[in-house]
Amino acid sequence: MITFNYETSFQIDNESLLEDWVSAVVLAQGFELGDISYVFCDDDYLHKLNVEFLQHDTLTDIISFDTTLGKVISGDIFISVERVIDNALDYKVPFIEEFHRVLIHGVLHFMGYTDKSDADKKEMRIAEDKAILMISK
Repeated sequence: MITFNYETSFQIDNESLLEDWVSAVVLAQGFELGDISYVFCDDDYLHKLNVEFLQHDTLTDIISFDTTLGKVISGDIFISVERVIDNALDYKVPFIEEFHRVLIHGVLHFMGYTDKSDADKKEMRIAEDKAILMISK
């Protein structure tokens, strides 16, 4: 089950489309969908979580808390909509593309993808790109 929660005025118009997409990505990777909760917030909200739980005094676009058990993907994903907007401008991509990338990025972490090394980042980007192609089908 996927839930969307809002700590900001941002709202998704097509929650069911995104639920179906995330579920399809999880299944395509050979996992099962458990409970994934998305929380959309602003920079201040996510910064507080970053300091409190990760001891990182920086802004970030996403923080994911993984509760996956075996092949059942579960966890909480917090996304700063402000960061996604700024990143889309910085990377010169449409907001929706960056938004989809961040949405699936947290889920890919739950499936074991990391982004610590350059090789890991490349593998994560490839998985993100494949997932993004799935939403347009």
